[in-house]
Amino acid sequence: MTFGESIQTCFSKYADFSGRASRSEYWWWFLFALLATMATGIVSDKLSALFSLAVLLPGLAVGARRLHDIDKSGWLQLLFLIPLIGWIIILYWATREGVEPNRF
Repeated sequence: MTFGESIQTCFSKYADFSGRASRSEYWWWFLFALLATMATGIVSDKLSALFSLAVLLPGLAVGARRLHDIDKSGWLQLLFLIPLIGWIIILYWATREGVEPNRF
């Protein structure tokens, strides 16, 4: 999946927490959100906060779909609330290859 395709897919599945997302879709979305947040932060802090708020829901949705691809529940994103250890676990899972078959 290309950069543009993954952004288009994530915005078209804005609040779709079902299904699966490939590694490329997840990481291209992550790169887009990071770069766009940094770019809007250069312009204005308020604009950056507004953009971050706008991409929060599709970011959570693509994260849940990414976890589904490795046969994990999307609720495990809550591990982000545990500093360092939770972040490392989510990062490890996000880099794993999808499994076949799985529940999702």
